[in-house]
Amino acid sequence: MAVLAQPGRAGLHRPTAGRHPLAWLLALALLLPAALFLALTYGRFPLAASEIAGALLGFADPGADPGRTALLHSLVWEIRLPRVLGAALIGAALAASGTAYQAVFVNPLVSPGVLGVLAGASCGAALGLLAAQGWWLVQVLAIGGGLAAVLVAVGIGRLFGPASLVMLVLGGIFSGALFAALLSLIKYLADPYEQLPAIVYWLMGSLGQVDAATLARLAPPMLAGILGLTLLGRALDALAMGDDAAHSLGVPVRAVRATVIGCATVASALTVAIAGMIGWVGLLVPHLARLLVGPLNRYLVPTSALLGAVFLLAADALARGLADTELPIGVVTELIGLPVFLLVLRNVRRGWAP
Repeated sequence: MAVLAQPGRAGLHRPTAGRHPLAWLLALALLLPAALFLALTYGRFPLAASEIAGALLGFADPGADPGRTALLHSLVWEIRLPRVLGAALIGAALAASGTAYQAVFVNPLVSPGVLGVLAGASCGAALGLLAAQGWWLVQVLAIGGGLAAVLVAVGIGRLFGPASLVMLVLGGIFSGALFAALLSLIKYLADPYEQLPAIVYWLMGSLGQVDAATLARLAPPMLAGILGLTLLGRALDALAMGDDAAHSLGVPVRAVRATVIGCATVASALTVAIAGMIGWVGLLVPHLARLLVGPLNRYLVPTSALLGAVFLLAADALARGLADTELPIGVVTELIGLPVFLLVLRNVRRGWAP
């Protein structure tokens, strides 16, 4: 994987869609609550906006059937709200992580899988499904697998001399291949009638298992990772000018780089623990956001997070509505991602070239 040339300072200060980046940020910040509300109304049991508002705010029509009121409360609070919040959080985490990885490695082809984190998390989740000791073990092993993959990538990168971006990428390729091989071994050992279908379905991505308890456990570290990446946007802008220039501006290059990789790894590994493998969000959405607000990471990271949340809400709606049975959301994001990526490919260099 070739590391592209760093963007020049002219490119760093050139928004690409005509409006000020803050205008796009404000527009997306207003669009996200509307998308969340629409997602709550959508499903095989359609609900009116007034019914959703009543269930969320705790008031009910005095003449309404008590049984239907209880059903609405359960449907909104226990099923749909955790699902749509999970979709938004996962989309934001994958998109922000992809943006941060692309900035750190100065490479538009990088995604959250660059250090093998998604492969490691998938391997851990498959091991948990093979052990069949409960959903909590799947989530714990998914997180542990993602972190282990990063440690292997960094260890390989340091094994052959001082750590550099190129050696880290090569270490990530090694780590990804290693955990992909281990995942194949786990699938080979799994029971072909029960465990193997569960593993394969999990790897295709699904939001059907998201519940309030899972979100309560995993949302805080994911939000902390997204916030950390957002706060490091100015430091990433300094890194884009080169390590020497960043040093001259007082930026602790190695510490910033390690913190960004740590935040992006934790956030993206936790998405696998919640919903399995969901591809293309971390690669495609940063390019879409870059076309809107330009390459300045102080605006690009939060824009990507908001756009990623809206993108995955739309993908989840398609996954539930395209067929009689729910499609794996990872399949839907791939079907959307491929043609959209072709459309934005001609403009990708606009956000990177000087």
